[in-house]
Amino acid sequence: MPSDIEAVAEQVFVALADPTRRTILAALAAGGPATATDLAGRLPITRQAIAKHLTLLADAGLVTAEPGERRRVRYRLRSAPMQQAQQFLAALARDWDKPLDALTDHLNKQRTQAGGPRLPDTAK
Repeated sequence: MPSDIEAVAEQVFVALADPTRRTILAALAAGGPATATDLAGRLPITRQAIAKHLTLLADAGLVTAEPGERRRVRYRLRSAPMQQAQQFLAALARDWDKPLDALTDHLNKQRTQAGGPRLPDTAK
């Protein structure tokens, strides 16, 4: 069973896999909280398509919906899921670096004994 951080990271990666959703996130990052209608005015995407993408982004926790005036919903970025995905990637990189470093050390010992050049360090 995946850990909570792994589950969050998976949702973030799925959300970020779509270029339209990345465009929406970039627009929110640049312009601040906005409604689907506001975003449709700034992007070459219909309001209905933006609303569907915002729902997925909200499900992944990357945006939060805030009720506004006249029943308009504004969407605001949330960084916590992105930070958790970064932590997941950092842990994964650490897990990869240890075996790669051990392999590099092993190969360098063999190359040095044979009089060959050393390999560059992998993670350093």
